[in-house]
Amino acid sequence: MRDLRAIQRSLQAFASSPQSIEILCTLPHAPLKHSSSPKTLYVLDSSFNPPTRAHLRICTSALLHDRSIAGPGRLLLLLATQNADKAPKPAAFEQRLAMMSIFAEEMVKGTAVDGRCEDVVVDIGVTKKARFVDKARVIEECGDYYSIDAEGGEKPVEQVHLTGFDTLVRLLDIKYYPPNHTLEPLEGLFEKHRVRVTRRTGDTWGGTEEQEEYMTKLQRGEMEDRGGKAGWAERIELVEGRKEGEEIVSSTKVREASKMRDEVALMKLVTEGVGRWILDEKLYVDGG
Repeated sequence: MRDLRAIQRSLQAFASSPQSIEILCTLPHAPLKHSSSPKTLYVLDSSFNPPTRAHLRICTSALLHDRSIAGPGRLLLLLATQNADKAPKPAAFEQRLAMMSIFAEEMVKGTAVDGRCEDVVVDIGVTKKARFVDKARVIEECGDYYSIDAEGGEKPVEQVHLTGFDTLVRLLDIKYYPPNHTLEPLEGLFEKHRVRVTRRTGDTWGGTEEQEEYMTKLQRGEMEDRGGKAGWAERIELVEGRKEGEEIVSSTKVREASKMRDEVALMKLVTEGVGRWILDEKLYVDGG
């Protein structure tokens, strides 16, 4: 999925359709047996501007964690064409989707070669929904993801949304839930699905202790005045992110490296294929 004009046409058709979500591509192209009925669907919802090695770490960490479950791992890379906070710049949506496809190809090949995380199926999708709670609902309703119960019937698969700590803070911010500005709309999300949060230490979100304290406040019921339930803490898993001494990776640093045409720095921040695409397409050269 690298033909930008074809991607543009797909986006235009999606925009004019009544659909709220559409899967544009699945990798590998020859789906594995039983890949449509995973036990768990991991969802990485991001602006992918561009996909980075931080995204790769979040995905592979979750899939490796899931190796005790029989069957192929299933991952959905989801791009919102309407974002609650961000306009579609500096890279257009079709460029991001092309990079997501390259990223997914590299991840599938890498996990297969690695041998610790085989049989991974990655979907690339778009949605018109901006909020997590709405994305979870349309994923559930689209009919593409289901598991088989003991009686052989179909039921919606459990979703595990992969986020950074900054995204968790936004998820639990009442400003995103007008007009009542309460967290009550999240009740259905946490009743059916889970959130796996990667710590982001060493930046504006505080260190490990501050992030643990944030979760403790939720667990103690200190968000109940906003509609947050103490029990939600059991549906949120906080996991380690970047190890001490590892490269700090962010989309902003990628765009800065591209602007400076610093290939060495760029390749430390993104996978090789994504890096080559950024350089060849001269993305982010004009700023961003």
